[in-house]
Amino acid sequence: MSRFRDRTEDFKDSVRKSAVSIGYDDSKVASTMASFIIHKPKERSPFTKAAFKTLESIKELEQFMLKHRKDYVDLHRTTEQEKDSIEQEITAFIKACQEQINILKNSIQNEEANSKGWLGLSADNSNADTIAHKHGVVLILSEKLHSVTAQFDQLRATRFQDIINRAMPRRKPKRITKEASPVNATLANPESRESDEIQVQPRRVQQQLLDDETQALQVELSNLLDGARQTETRMVEMSALNHLMATHVLHQAQQIEVLYDQAVEATKNVELGNKELSQAIQRNSSSRTFLLLFFFVLTFSVLFLDWYS
Repeated sequence: MSRFRDRTEDFKDSVRKSAVSIGYDDSKVASTMASFIIHKPKERSPFTKAAFKTLESIKELEQFMLKHRKDYVDLHRTTEQEKDSIEQEITAFIKACQEQINILKNSIQNEEANSKGWLGLSADNSNADTIAHKHGVVLILSEKLHSVTAQFDQLRATRFQDIINRAMPRRKPKRITKEASPVNATLANPESRESDEIQVQPRRVQQQLLDDETQALQVELSNLLDGARQTETRMVEMSALNHLMATHVLHQAQQIEVLYDQAVEATKNVELGNKELSQAIQRNSSSRTFLLLFFFVLTFSVLFLDWYS
């Protein structure tokens, strides 16, 4: 097995000697030698910076949801106002991320419109590949945002289901027992009704009190039921709006995927067109050479026949 020698230090010495021989001072020589160790980071494009910023925003949104998950779902952990504020913050997060994605899509469309050349075809293959790559980036961001919004939909559905379960009153057993109790008391002792005339008035008073209490409970439970129905209606409306937004996000992701496929297909078509053009140029040059040779032979033959005659 042959032995290999590391010649890195020899290369650095050669570079240092060459820099000194050219006339570099000590600071330039030091910066040149430092460039072998510390490489300058590559400058990112504005689109890449915006895409990374959008990805960080989506990750922050997901972390925020995980952090306040128990506070939002648990019934006794926070108040309804705090839960509403958490929901508003998450909704604002989602809207901001969606706006950033829309800005990225608009920049891609503008770049694609500016890069089109003659007959609407892309003039540069590398630019077409870059646009297709950007479409893929936007598609990934849209799918990531859609997954986060789906998690938020589940949390909100759990919260409103708990509210409905807590607000639904169990009024039927109480009402039946309370309404049946005076009837049972009356039917239980039909024979002693006349003998207990002295106790009739207290019983009527107690029955009246029970009826009033039952009516008050019925009014309270009916109010709770109305509140639960209003909450359920609002939940259904909010779920419908959120589902509509998620559907639009998914539809946009599908459109971006279609645009990505079309961009890749357009790149392949441009490559095939370039190959066909190069073949046509070669055929044109060969036919031109053949015509020139034919006319030269024909002219020489005419001159020869004229001289011979």
